[in-house]
Amino acid sequence: MSLFRLDGAVAIVTGASAGLGDRMARVLHSVGATVVVTARRRERLESLAGELGDRVTVVAADIAVAEDRERVVAETLAAHGRIDVLVNNAGIAEVVAVEDESLELFQRVLEINTVAVWHMAKLCAPTMISSGRGSIVNVASMLGHVGGTPVKQSNYCASKGAVVNMTRELALQWARKGVRVNALCPGWFPSEMTEPMKDERSQEFIRANSPIPRMGEPQELDGALLLLATPAGGFITGQSLIVDGGWTAR
Repeated sequence: MSLFRLDGAVAIVTGASAGLGDRMARVLHSVGATVVVTARRRERLESLAGELGDRVTVVAADIAVAEDRERVVAETLAAHGRIDVLVNNAGIAEVVAVEDESLELFQRVLEINTVAVWHMAKLCAPTMISSGRGSIVNVASMLGHVGGTPVKQSNYCASKGAVVNMTRELALQWARKGVRVNALCPGWFPSEMTEPMKDERSQEFIRANSPIPRMGEPQELDGALLLLATPAGGFITGQSLIVDGGWTAR
């Protein structure tokens, strides 16, 4: 089990103020990592840090803003001198039919879900390359592999599909430099983003279409995250690990 430890490592988790990001920060901290948590809502990050105690650094930032992304990495390096793991978790989605979708909305979703993922990886890679090791986990989605309709969100599907293939390319560019890049692709999990799907009609839709007929539980992503982030996954790069109850196997 020592392969699944991150003692002495420094991990950045974006979108850590709620939902899956909050959980991922806790999981990495539980296996020994010093965790840098970032999101817009400082008070939530401070609350998380208070719960976890030591080995947590709070950097409030808007991942949609390039200068904020640069500041997150700069403050992490100033505080800790290294970055071993990056979890690109922050993301947004809007459910809207294409004919009603604005260009501005589509561009904003891609900026946060795709451009920011690329930029954070680019910013973190040099220190990982210089140390000869690192793991980047891009949180994509099963909807990066299949369409979402009747949950209509071309913005989200496009952005996550781009992340899946970008992950492959980054992995190829950095594999011989010691940096692994993989995508973690959740299915339906409870989060702020899926809050509107708590109603009975949505739950019935999930039960009717998922081979495992329910939403995932937050802890059911823990093992996949640790596999990709820790030395246990040392020979895994350029892959998409889909955790979706069998949804994409249909």
